[in-house]
Amino acid sequence: MIRGVSTANAPERLNPAQLRAARHGARDLDGSFRAGPLLIVAGAGTGKTNTLAHRVAHLLLEGVEPARILLLTFSRRAAAEMIRRAQRVAGAILAERSGGAPGAWEQVRLPWSGTFHSIANRLIRVYCRGAGLEPEFSVLDRGDAADLLDIVRHDLAFDRLDRRFPRKDTCLAIYSHKVNTQGALGDTLARHFPWCAQWEAELTRLFRAYVERKLSMQALDYDDLLLYLHAMLADAGLAREIGGRFDHVLVDEYQDTNALQAGILLRLRPDGSGVTAVGDDAQAIYSFRAATVENMLSFPARFSPPATVVALEENYRSTQCVLDAANAVIAGGARRYRKDLRATRGRGERPRYVTVADEQAQAEYVLACVLEALERGLALRRQAVLFRSAHHADLLELELVRRNVPYVKYGGLKFLEAAHVRDLLAVLRWADNPRNRLAAFRALKLLPAMGPARADRAWTRFEASGWEWGALPGAAPRSEDWIAFAQLMVSLAAHEEPWQGQVAQVREWYEPYLEERYEAAQVRAADLVQLERVAEQFATRERFLTELALDPPQASGDLAGTPRLDEDWLVLSTVHSAKGQEWGAVYVLNVADGSFPSEFAGGRAEAIEEERRLLYVAMTRAKTDLHLVAPLRYYVTQQRAGGERHVYGARSRFVTPAVLKCMEEIAWPGAGGAVDARGAGPRVDVAGALREMWR
Repeated sequence: MIRGVSTANAPERLNPAQLRAARHGARDLDGSFRAGPLLIVAGAGTGKTNTLAHRVAHLLLEGVEPARILLLTFSRRAAAEMIRRAQRVAGAILAERSGGAPGAWEQVRLPWSGTFHSIANRLIRVYCRGAGLEPEFSVLDRGDAADLLDIVRHDLAFDRLDRRFPRKDTCLAIYSHKVNTQGALGDTLARHFPWCAQWEAELTRLFRAYVERKLSMQALDYDDLLLYLHAMLADAGLAREIGGRFDHVLVDEYQDTNALQAGILLRLRPDGSGVTAVGDDAQAIYSFRAATVENMLSFPARFSPPATVVALEENYRSTQCVLDAANAVIAGGARRYRKDLRATRGRGERPRYVTVADEQAQAEYVLACVLEALERGLALRRQAVLFRSAHHADLLELELVRRNVPYVKYGGLKFLEAAHVRDLLAVLRWADNPRNRLAAFRALKLLPAMGPARADRAWTRFEASGWEWGALPGAAPRSEDWIAFAQLMVSLAAHEEPWQGQVAQVREWYEPYLEERYEAAQVRAADLVQLERVAEQFATRERFLTELALDPPQASGDLAGTPRLDEDWLVLSTVHSAKGQEWGAVYVLNVADGSFPSEFAGGRAEAIEEERRLLYVAMTRAKTDLHLVAPLRYYVTQQRAGGERHVYGARSRFVTPAVLKCMEEIAWPGAGGAVDARGAGPRVDVAGALREMWR
């Protein structure tokens, strides 16, 4: 590692605030590079990723060993992109300083980079025996965790009560929220699941039994990874040992961390040495996932002396007129870091605040603007329609189909929720952890005539053998199907190399059963072939299974690559899914009270503030063209088709006079529209006709 090279010669790459953040720290008397806690408040479009990549590159060039840098991001893809950028930056700076070739840095790797959950999984596996776990413990994905909760729910007879008990997915959501907020179950129920508050005692019993069942299976669910690491770090000696692995800890998207994640960071680095947190409190919009903006707002005061705060305010994405409106929206917020985004792209045109008659007119307006922009040369893929809830785009989707405009809407069935994929993974998961009763039951029940009772007897015999794979063939009556299955499991458990061939082995065994169990077997078989290709990217079976559980693809298309729906397509997305994206033109639907803020915000001040941030995020996705569309009428859904009952929408409380001053207010259709033809046509003496009636 080359020492003494810094980013001081790179002002053309970074503005002064970015450079100050990237170079934070100094050499100690012993020559080591040290840095106190740093918070980078990175406004929307201000080059946050570039700044963090330069920060990593600066550490590398100052002689910090890559293995002693812990980089925590919110997706595996984000970590990979950060490493690529840091390699490129470090290589370019080194080449510039020394006259050498930048390629020397292409092989630099940050072995401790990834999501909170993936890093937690790796650390737990290193120190698992001290936490009462075996190294081969399983990680349950969301689907398996919900299924296990359902089994426990059934065992406790909660599915046979005289009143409807919450279903498994709701129970898992409650459990997850309570664990990640580290609050009381009663608070979680009162704030987020009030319809379940009557079941607090029963849910406590359910979750206690669920934890015991997981412990007996040597299985951790998604939330347990953080919970275990947080609990392990409560031991001062172990915290020093784990924290001593790293000199610098960098956390991206800090505004989206929950109480457990913030607690892990503070236990790793109680004094804040070497900690860099990056985020934007104005984009904290994930409280429904137990994230809390308080982690970021209170970050500087957590340390003594307080953390250094660097605000990034130069925006490289949007025009100043777009930023003026967004700044005015967020300025109405209560507690926040003060920053004023400044554009580097010029003023541009003022955003539009558009009032339309109803949601049908809203769809027609958006489509007219989209097609007009397309004719001006702005591709459909560079335009996006954003909305608070997925159903807000229903009428627009119908209009797009009618007009033959291709589009993609983000959402849909997750790949790992497909039954045939879960079947194959269950076989591999049981082979990886013989105590995984949940995977065992799913795998056993793939066999003909193997119902729940026979599967339970086979499992009981296998358990009595001490989970010895050699005893499995005798755990059920001999039959051709059972012998083939038992031989498969014994072979998989032997850890034969290369492991990737095991996916093909299971797929070939499973294909005859696939045809018997499901329709469209050929399509489903293609999914399994694709899964086999994905497995080739992982060095071990444990890594493959764990990564799929921790960072699952959203749809089969995420594995197969971006589908070519057409030569071009319009983007429809919820605001939550749009975070981190940008488009030339953005159309925000239903900008009225009830949507922004949502009617479910419940009047709580913190919920209203998050709704304000949600609108801010939507607005700051736009580069040049921004349209906030506000229907005046909303038709009541519970009425006959074509019914006229409706309510009037109130202007969003976030669209204040200060915001409107930054926007162009228009009504659509205008004077030239088909609906608004005031003053047109011949004059009719209606008044005279009315008088004539009473003569």
